[in-house]
Amino acid sequence: MNFHAIRPGRFRELESLPPPILRKTDLPVLKGTDQPKTGKPLLILVRDNNIDQALRVLKKRMQREGIFREMKARRHFEKPSEKRVREKAEAIRRARKAAKKTAQREGLLPMPKKKVFAAKPGAPSRA
Repeated sequence: MNFHAIRPGRFRELESLPPPILRKTDLPVLKGTDQPKTGKPLLILVRDNNIDQALRVLKKRMQREGIFREMKARRHFEKPSEKRVREKAEAIRRARKAAKKTAQREGLLPMPKKKVFAAKPGAPSRA
């Protein structure tokens, strides 16, 4: 069904038509997932008028959703050949990281050193 400019007096025709059926293929799909976009907005609660805390929560959620990465990627057009090269390099990086973790678990490589945080002056001790 095409939605063209409606001439006066044709509203009855449109009201009698059934609503258009959306199939899963009609919805845009998020990159890297099988799930279509739901259009559900991020809801951040502001408690006690604490805007700073709400902004931190918003930035963390946007980071987790990959919105910042998407915005950065869409600043400039990326040629399909450049995209293939980038995705291949990312895959190699992920494979190397997984192999390194596996080798550390099996004892072939030393485990990473744990970070030791110095206590802040004036902070209560945890001993």
